[in-house]
Amino acid sequence: MKIAIIGTRGIPNHYGGFEQFAEYLSLGLVKKGHELWVYNSHLHPYQESTWNGVNIVHCKDWEDKIGTAGQFFYDLNCILDSRKRDFDIILQLGYTSSSIWGKALPKKPLIITNMDGLEWMRSKFSKKVQAFLKMAEKWAINTSDHLVADSVGIQEHLQTNFNVDSTYIPYGAHVFNTPNTAVLKDYEVEAYNYSMLVARMEPENNIETILDGVDKSENSNPFLVIGKTENEFGQYLKNKFKSNSQIKFIGGVYDIDVLNNLRNYTGLYFHGHSVGGTNPSLLEAMSSNALIVANDNIFNKSILGDDAFYFNDAKDVATVLDQTTEAKRTTFTQNNIQKIETLYTWDKIINDYEKLFLKLAD
Repeated sequence: MKIAIIGTRGIPNHYGGFEQFAEYLSLGLVKKGHELWVYNSHLHPYQESTWNGVNIVHCKDWEDKIGTAGQFFYDLNCILDSRKRDFDIILQLGYTSSSIWGKALPKKPLIITNMDGLEWMRSKFSKKVQAFLKMAEKWAINTSDHLVADSVGIQEHLQTNFNVDSTYIPYGAHVFNTPNTAVLKDYEVEAYNYSMLVARMEPENNIETILDGVDKSENSNPFLVIGKTENEFGQYLKNKFKSNSQIKFIGGVYDIDVLNNLRNYTGLYFHGHSVGGTNPSLLEAMSSNALIVANDNIFNKSILGDDAFYFNDAKDVATVLDQTTEAKRTTFTQNNIQKIETLYTWDKIINDYEKLFLKLAD
């Protein structure tokens, strides 16, 4: 089949979860003999027309000139280009800035939308924007032939609030089994004597709550904050915690081997995401043998179950940092690896998407 993926900034990944997903899925489907096209922002650092057998289409993106509004025009440009390509299937990742153009999507291909998380719940948005995103969710449902939910929580939301069926397919991860302590030298940390988080600098990722807990804690180990800090909230966090020398803002790290090593050797890995579905960074932490402390919500609990510590506020974070957690490491990490090997392998995820595409095409 001739398959397009839209709704990302592009591959190879230089941004976040959907880009990582698009990278793995497109490579997997190419190996199965399908023709894949991934839409990239013209601002993407990779400027070639193909990548490991995947066709790349660069479309004009004004985000660098006009900010968030540029994403809407970028999505429109991707949709308009897709009308020329005679695709069998278009997989749309998310709906935030694309659903207003839903009626412009080409008629021939099946439109399958991964509904992402509950975008309208993100606290960074004003009431007006949240109201728009609620409408955008409805528009995406109405202009799609089929929906994919990447978490049980999202699937339940779609059924309960819109009475629509969806196919549950989570993200995937590879089990990491090549640890190398040499990576730690670049970050001036020692194995199991530091903690960390990996996230975009957004309020709903509970980064401030986690760092407030680090501030309250008596644990003096370094705490690595990995994620771009160029946005307003990132700068706010850097300024708020600048006097705490144990909190180290690393910036974005996109080398998966480096990330997996850091997660493998961390004392505690904090996952504060509270709005999305199955978050890729959570699965990667599980696959890297990280001992996880997660925000207490349905999305995280449906993945981790009893194999993690949980927090609701800064006091909970401080308590976990100050208590002895090593007794749980082996049990929690081995159980999470087993989940990855049975439920979240990339081979299974790619096969599930291919099965869905073939079923819907028939």
